[in-house]
Amino acid sequence: THHAFATHGEGFCVLNDVVIAIRALRARGRLQRAAVVDLDVHQGNGTHALLAGDDEAFTFSMHGRRNYPYRKVAGRLDVELEDGTQDTEYLERLASALPGVLAAARPDIVFYLAGADPHEHDTLGRLGLTFDGLMRRDALVLESARAVGVPVAIVIAGGYGREIADTVRVHANTARVADSFL
Repeated sequence: THHAFATHGEGFCVLNDVVIAIRALRARGRLQRAAVVDLDVHQGNGTHALLAGDDEAFTFSMHGRRNYPYRKVAGRLDVELEDGTQDTEYLERLASALPGVLAAARPDIVFYLAGADPHEHDTLGRLGLTFDGLMRRDALVLESARAVGVPVAIVIAGGYGREIADTVRVHANTARVADSFL
């Protein structure tokens, strides 16, 4: 629900669950610093806006440059991808960015928005990731967090496959990858 702002919703999102979770956990003294790793194909403009100026929350979004939202809200780190980006380039750019994100954020937890919409058959995605590429993406996020000893909360994110079974498969694969880290 990364397009939801404090005063309004956008892009099918009415409530920003990750920002609410961060604030609730802070209020209970359960965390101080958080990193948001948003790998939905659409930039998390609401999350970026809600956490702007919060030095203890690091927002990272890797998304389609020409995709919704057309007016982006700057996060701490935004990696913009061209239409048609495929597995190899995507994974190289993610592998290059994650160590710096985690070092700069020094988070107590990573909130990972695992979008299904970078999939090659997604009707709104415009990227070219395969099922295997998305599973390697998930593993890369989890391996990177594990390497620095940080827990990860996974939130499923967008998915608009031509076939609903494709979107379900991407999300189920994310759960399978996460299960392999237990």
